[in-house]
Amino acid sequence: MLIRPTRPERDGVTMLVLVLNAGSSSIKYQLVDSGTGERLAGGIVEEIVDHAAALRDVVAEVERLDRPIDAIGHRVVHGGDVFSEPARIDDDVVEVIRELIPLAPLHNPANLAGIEAARATWPNVTQVAVFDTAFHRTLPPAAYRYAVPESWYEQHGVRRYGFHGTSHDYVSARAADVLGRPREELDLIVAHLGNGASITAVGHGRSVETSMGLSPLEGLVMGTRSGDIDPAVIGHVAAASGQSEGDVLAELNRSSGLLGMSGDSDMREITARIAAGPSTDAAAADLALDVFCHRIRKYVGAYIAVLGGCDALVFTAGIGEHSALVRSRVCAGLGVFDIELDEDRNERSELVISRDDSTAVLVVPTDEEHAIAEQTAQVVAVA
Repeated sequence: MLIRPTRPERDGVTMLVLVLNAGSSSIKYQLVDSGTGERLAGGIVEEIVDHAAALRDVVAEVERLDRPIDAIGHRVVHGGDVFSEPARIDDDVVEVIRELIPLAPLHNPANLAGIEAARATWPNVTQVAVFDTAFHRTLPPAAYRYAVPESWYEQHGVRRYGFHGTSHDYVSARAADVLGRPREELDLIVAHLGNGASITAVGHGRSVETSMGLSPLEGLVMGTRSGDIDPAVIGHVAAASGQSEGDVLAELNRSSGLLGMSGDSDMREITARIAAGPSTDAAAADLALDVFCHRIRKYVGAYIAVLGGCDALVFTAGIGEHSALVRSRVCAGLGVFDIELDEDRNERSELVISRDDSTAVLVVPTDEEHAIAEQTAQVVAVA
């Protein structure tokens, strides 16, 4: 197989885009050249109580530039089954995002507060919502439907939506560039491994299966989230402990995963404890790492079956890009699928870390802010 890095083709649209990621108590921002991905400025405003007031710091940063911003791109976590692509923000789009709050009560309200504050701050600048769920709108019914009463789906929207879609879309396109083939010809498995982690089967450029579900809790083991778990656990622990089911669900989101098993949510700390040598502390870290990697490996095998083969396994995000140990443990035993690492390449975190006679295994950096800027510019350009 010929593997060669190439420069991604651009559509000629170059704009200065302010990318905003509004949380409940912080706003992350980047000023991005949509054509090159260059950052002209960026940062985070923390401990906020008012999104409009927090944007004053961002305004000051923007005003120091020699040119005005052309557009604003907002990260929005949940687009439900409404948005299959980025949307130019108007009153109708804002209202739909508001209606989707029950599906993402921890994220969409903050995203919406950021949108409303930005619209008030820059009323004459075109603004675009880019949805984490949009890339997964191509999931077939067999992948997105749960085996629950039909009324749950029809009345309450209970289905798999998937998340990290902006990253999976961006990385799969860049992986195709590395392979020197059109994405529409490839079957890829993209493992986005960070504090939040998900894995997606990308068949011929489309998401056909993904690990996160109705919420980001389902799927892989994460920094503080459990990932896949028997739903009966919630009622069992609630009854046994005297907690409410809501409290147990909160623990599955905030006190589980790597943190729950080892006491650390940061993979760097976990691998450092393992490297320090045999001890009770190292044993807990090693078990957490094994569970983390086993879950990923299990999904890789399942997704090869879903795709009917695999042209490349792609690692991305903080852990995926930087932990050679995680990549090595995930790929151990995947030789049955012709997936074999070159450990020297893996240790150096090269772009291609597989052996020459192996199915390709890649390390492709994600860049969600650049992806949001690109998609925002495209929306503005065609309007």
